[in-house]
Amino acid sequence: MWSQSWVNIMDIVKPYNKSSIDVTEKMVEKGMQPVDMAKIAEEFFVSLGLTAMPSEFWSGSVLEKPKDREIICHASAWDMCNGKDFWIKQCTRVNMEDLVTLHHEMGHTQYQMQYKNQPKIFRDGANPGFHEAIGDLMALSVQTPHHLHGIGLLDQFEEDEEAEINYLLSMALEKIAFLPFGYLMDLWRWNVYKNKTNPDTYNCDWWDLREQYQGVSPPEVRTEDDFDPGSKFHITTNSPYIQYFVSSIVQFQFHQALCITADQFDPANRVGKPLHKCDIYRSHAAGEKLAKMLQLGSSKPWPEALEIVTGKRQLDASAILDYFHPLIVWLEKENNKTKEHIGWVRDKSHPPCLRTKTKKSGSQSNSNPSITFILGVFLCAVSLTKLDFFLVN
Repeated sequence: MWSQSWVNIMDIVKPYNKSSIDVTEKMVEKGMQPVDMAKIAEEFFVSLGLTAMPSEFWSGSVLEKPKDREIICHASAWDMCNGKDFWIKQCTRVNMEDLVTLHHEMGHTQYQMQYKNQPKIFRDGANPGFHEAIGDLMALSVQTPHHLHGIGLLDQFEEDEEAEINYLLSMALEKIAFLPFGYLMDLWRWNVYKNKTNPDTYNCDWWDLREQYQGVSPPEVRTEDDFDPGSKFHITTNSPYIQYFVSSIVQFQFHQALCITADQFDPANRVGKPLHKCDIYRSHAAGEKLAKMLQLGSSKPWPEALEIVTGKRQLDASAILDYFHPLIVWLEKENNKTKEHIGWVRDKSHPPCLRTKTKKSGSQSNSNPSITFILGVFLCAVSLTKLDFFLVN
């Protein structure tokens, strides 16, 4: 709906006729229930030497949509601030997507449990992006074919170059395609706060950013009668969003550092021990290093917390390049072969939004380029990014 993930077009842009990694059918075949999925997520954290979920988690969490009442189904993790009640609320469906989401939410819970002994003022992430990153960090291991096979959810899988490119492209459609959206959400909001965007231009300024940063346009022309930013949960609930952008960078930094600790990645041998195949499952060395950072909460400035795991004090996007290295090489070859134009042209004669209160309907063609060079430009942009900003918690 917001083009924050492009995974849904994988069947169209998939370069090779190889089966995609989706264990939903196997989960259903096993008769798996939401609580079973939560147990799988818990076991991953425990395998690192981290803390198991307390009994209060299982009695207090809502893991299925109630049948007797309506609730907000947006997944969330709750710290009740008494040192024992840590809950997840998620309307879990039995599919791979929600299995990954449970790992993400339990990442929040694990963080909360690790810093529970800090003074209350420090019971928070080192910065909000760190909180979002921990669960996604685990998902980078959980989603690997090797891990899914190891826990009995994937019977067999191919490990050739074509299957590898398909897998990395699928991950890029999720992780790389998100970066511009994660950035523009709060850019639009900050422009509102600065009066750079006013109520008369809310919607068209939104679509200007969508077109500029994401290269997307709406299926029909929009006007100021519409309020499309309000379709996003985080806008209507006044929830900051920049942490998701920061998380998209730092999760790869954490993953890279912990994979080196677990002897699953070698920066000097990206072919023999590539980052995208790393699975830190059962590495107590990686878990011990991570726990040291989590236990700090927000008691130290975030660069100090980052340094414990990565040895660096700045956000750095180079780990993303390590992860997607085989895909980058493939994209460069494909783009050279097809002579693709890198990027997109903003068609000023057909704006995505009319700055008027009179709505005019009608479809509008979208001249977005092929997925290969869109991802190419995102990856090239990431390679030029050296993030040294910080969030004030």
